[in-house]
Formats: sequence, structure tokens, C-alpha cells
Amino acid sequence: MKIKRIIAKMLHMHSSPREIALGIAVGVFIAVLPVYGLHTLLLVVLALIIRPANKIAMLIGTNISLPPTVPFITWSGYEIGRFILDKSLAPLCWSDFRNITFQKVTAVYPVLFFGSVILGCVCAVVAYVLTYFIFKAYKEKRAHAARAASQDKIVQ
Repeated sequence: MKIKRIIAKMLHMHSSPREIALGIAVGVFIAVLPVYGLHTLLLVVLALIIRPANKIAMLIGTNISLPPTVPFITWSGYEIGRFILDKSLAPLCWSDFRNITFQKVTAVYPVLFFGSVILGCVCAVVAYVLTYFIFKAYKEKRAHAARAASQDKIVQ
């Protein structure tokens, strides 16, 4: 229920569709990065740097990185990095997530980080475009309804 209220509040804010879409895109990019435990800190830093972005939208965008999605995001980032940087590396499997050690993480982290940056950029662009058009249509519909309501009052 809280997320519905947050989205409703965001819809009624005076932020433009561009500001909301930018916030969602930045949040999605942060969420895809394999900086586990540092997403919130990175969110705060980028919220200060990227002023036009809607801060609530940034927070919502980071929520794609939840425990059920982290293995899929990690696997995708690693596979992209492996495909581009070093195809000789072994692919990740579920047992890698169960038997994870610091040595295993440090061995694959550069490939994972590189692939995750690329994945994050792609996901951010897709999130930006979708969010922009959804919020633009919503704001236009709302403005049209407000104009129609004001014209009805004038006629009466």
C-alpha cells in the first residue's frame, strides 16, 4: 500500500515527465550495479549531483534490486561482461551463489562490474523511455480533464 501512495504522490507532484523518467532511470542504473550494501549511499550521492532528477522516482527505481531479482541481475551482468571481456571464464551457475567465497567474488568482480555497467545503461534507457511516455500521457490526460472541467464550469 505504501508504494501506491508514493506513486500517487509522484503523479501529483509538479515534476515534469522528464524529471520523473530521469529519476527512475538513475535509480534503475544504481540498482543494477554490483555494489551490494552501497546502493543507498550511491543514491544519495547521485541525488545531490543530478539535481533535475525526481528523488522519489530515484528511490522507486532502485527497488528493482530486491532479493528475488539480485541473482538474475548478477547473472546477466556477469554474462554480458564475460561475453565482451573473457569468454574463457566459466559461466555462473546456481551452486556459485550457494557456495560463494571472497576469493570467488574477487576473481569474477571486474567482469561482473563491467557487464553490470552495460546492463545498467541499457536498463536505464529502457526505463527512461517507458517512464517518460507513461507520465507524459498521464499528465496530458490530466491537463485535458482539468481544461474540460473548467470549461464545464464556465458554461454552467
